[in-house]
Amino acid sequence: MNTAITANGVHVQLGSAHILLGIDFELAAGRTLAIVGSNGSGKSTLVRALVGAIPISAGHIEIFGENLASRRKVDWSRIGYAPQRVTATSGVPATALEAVMGGLVYGNKLRPSRGGKDKALAALDKVGLAHRSDESVQTFSGGQQQRILTARALVRDPDLIFLDEPFAGVDTHSRQAIVDILYEQHELGKTIVLVLHEIHEYLGLVDEALILDAGRVREHTTDVSDLRGSGHHAHPDHDHQHEHADEPPHFRSPHLEGPL
Repeated sequence: MNTAITANGVHVQLGSAHILLGIDFELAAGRTLAIVGSNGSGKSTLVRALVGAIPISAGHIEIFGENLASRRKVDWSRIGYAPQRVTATSGVPATALEAVMGGLVYGNKLRPSRGGKDKALAALDKVGLAHRSDESVQTFSGGQQQRILTARALVRDPDLIFLDEPFAGVDTHSRQAIVDILYEQHELGKTIVLVLHEIHEYLGLVDEALILDAGRVREHTTDVSDLRGSGHHAHPDHDHQHEHADEPPHFRSPHLEGPL
C-alpha cells in the first residue's frame, strides 16, 4: 500500500515556544487518521506543518513520497486543507463562491484555472450551499462557514484532505453534512486527516488515531474501538476547554491567505 504521509523527528518551534518535539508517524493512502489530544498538545500545529503552512525546525515530512522541503516537487493539486479559519489580506468580505475558489490557488498558481467557478459551485453544492454562493460569508452561521471551508478543501478533488477541527462549534445539520461528505470521500479511497476534540462520535469513519501529549506522540493506534470510553480527547488529561469553538472562521476576499 502506498504511503500518503511520513513524518520523522518533526520539531516545530515558534518564537521561544517549542511546540512539537519529535513527531514520528506514517499514514497509508486511503486511510482516515484522527489527531487527538488535549488543548496545547500540538494538534493544529502538526497539521499546519504537514501542509507547509509553518516551517519545521528539525526532521522531515514526505507527502506522497516527496519531501515537503522541496516544495516545487510536491503536487499541491492533490492536497486539500480546511483550517479552523481563513485569515485576510483585504478588508472586502468574500462571497461563499470567492472563498471556495481560493482553494484553487496554490503553489505557484496565482489564479484559479479555467472552469474554476464551476468547480467551486460543485463543491458548494456538495455541502448544500450552492444556492447561496453569491452571499457574503459574514451572513452565514458558524456551522455553515465550516461547510464553506470544507468545500474549499474539496474543490480540487484532492487525494489527501486535511480538516482542522471541522466539527468545533457547528450545528447538528452542518455536522451531519460534513460527516456524510467525509464518508463519501473515504469510500472513494481518499486519505483524510482530521483534528478532533471528540473521537467517539466518529469511530465508524476513523481508521486510526494519533494521540498527542505536550508535543509528542503518546500513541498511534489502529484499534480506535479502544478509544470509545476514553473521553473527548481520548486523553485522561483533557481539560474540557474549547476557547475557539465559538469563534466562526473569518473570510475576506479576493485574496485569501493559505499555505498551499
